[in-house]
Amino acid sequence: MKRLLVLLPLLAILVLGTACSEEDPSVRVRNDLDVKVNVQLKPDAGSTININDVEGGTATALSNIQEGWWTATASVQSSNAEPESRFEAKNDVNYTVVIRNTAPPTMEIQSEDK
Repeated sequence: MKRLLVLLPLLAILVLGTACSEEDPSVRVRNDLDVKVNVQLKPDAGSTININDVEGGTATALSNIQEGWWTATASVQSSNAEPESRFEAKNDVNYTVVIRNTAPPTMEIQSEDK
């Protein structure tokens, strides 16, 4: 009985610690066009991330990013269009930068909980 009384608080701390942990935000690029795109992700503070040569009709794998405000800019092969969007990355969320097949191409940021 004494062991149970000692183990119960330790188990509670372990469960609470696991439940409260946060995962870094993640981002990927989905290209709905028929041509390649290059996407630049620039945070308000920190290093820029370039995701280049995303083939038409494909999506990249998720990559972890830091929390905060980001500006995404795309350059579209064989086009002067440079769609841009701004979003706030928060922990425990996956973001998808979608290059939409419109004339001219547009950008949309989609999010989903991890």
